[in-house]
Amino acid sequence: MLPVVAIVGRPNVGKSSLLNSLLRRRYAIVDDMAGVTRDRVSARGELDGKPVELVDTGGIGIVDTQQLEDHVEGQIEQALAVADHVIFVCDARDGLTAMDREIASALRRVQAGVTLAVNKTESKEASQTVAEFTELGWDPVPISALERIGLGYLGQLIAEELPAVDEEDLDEEEPALTISIVGRVNVGKSTFLNHLVGSDRAIVSDIPGTTRDAVDTLFEKDGRRIRITDTAGIKRESSVQDSVEFYAQRRAEHSIKRADVALLLLDCTDDITKGDRKIASFIEDAVKPVVIVANKWDLAQGQMDMADYADYLAKKLPGLHYAPIVFTTAADGRNVLAAIDTAQALFRQANHRVSTADINKVIESAMTDFRPPVKVRGRPRIYYGTQIDVNPPTLMLFVNDPRIFSSGYRRFLENRLREQLPFKEIPVRTIYKRRRSIFGKDHE
Repeated sequence: MLPVVAIVGRPNVGKSSLLNSLLRRRYAIVDDMAGVTRDRVSARGELDGKPVELVDTGGIGIVDTQQLEDHVEGQIEQALAVADHVIFVCDARDGLTAMDREIASALRRVQAGVTLAVNKTESKEASQTVAEFTELGWDPVPISALERIGLGYLGQLIAEELPAVDEEDLDEEEPALTISIVGRVNVGKSTFLNHLVGSDRAIVSDIPGTTRDAVDTLFEKDGRRIRITDTAGIKRESSVQDSVEFYAQRRAEHSIKRADVALLLLDCTDDITKGDRKIASFIEDAVKPVVIVANKWDLAQGQMDMADYADYLAKKLPGLHYAPIVFTTAADGRNVLAAIDTAQALFRQANHRVSTADINKVIESAMTDFRPPVKVRGRPRIYYGTQIDVNPPTLMLFVNDPRIFSSGYRRFLENRLREQLPFKEIPVRTIYKRRRSIFGKDHE
């Protein structure tokens, strides 16, 4: 395990900005509204060249608009319980507050070392308040997370206090598989994650929109490291109420793009909505393997059987008709691991390579069964196809003129290739390329 450094403090002192600056990339959502971060948000980074796991937490003493204060503070307590060191962040502009004193008192009971970082010291007026923070019992380190002032010295101080890093931790491989859990609000994504990893990693509540950041969790299954990302529930653009929700949804979309496999959670007690279809279309556009997770099946079981629900999904989400369906009850963990097993199987399919000879047998058969119609520019012809990439399997088809292949024929051929090659449950990307002779002339 890498040393864990937890970032704590009251709301809106710049904890997420500090995490982003230490990582040198925008990782946690930053907003002027207090209480943006609720879950623990962790990422691997470095302090003075030493690899660490940095953990951002919600604001201590937060008054949450959705009454999740106890959940947020529970996440903070879990972060402190595993931390090797704590960065206690205060706000120089506000000066020393009663809540800062209260947090300092609580941190004195924590086993980990503490470094006091006084943030937002860009102005001369703010920097003059730094000295008053010595009252808290630690030497204050003036920083500006936004301007990246003082961060090198801060990292050096903390690195000196951290335990040595084992060679095994330094050589730790990247996860073999990255899975993104996506779905509209309140379908059970965080409950699913917590049952999967066996801890309250993400806040679970009946209130829609509890998760805001994309929360990464690493765990092992069958000897393989897997990264699971729990995301904010995706809404229609017209339903996005503020900048926090906007960035949360962009994070969810980004998590799909960087995932190897997506898990699309649906509430099978509810009809498929525009929100469900929007997420499905985003997965289609990203050309990602996807497991459809029909959650809350215990509540729907008496109303329909699995075959009927599968037929219903094929009509409502036709673009994902090939995707396997796993029926789960995340509330008690039923079939949660089966969804991960299915995701691993899809990942293996997505990384399979097929010989050029096998691809061309399928193309020849398809062209015989259904010849593309003649266009003004001539009859569409496919000379041969070959696989040029994996995850997703990408097939390049050399043709006489890509413009005369209709979208309908492209869909037909793509489906035929998927059905007859070892890609039955995953999307296949086809690229049509004009074939030219060695003399630079187009083939007819």
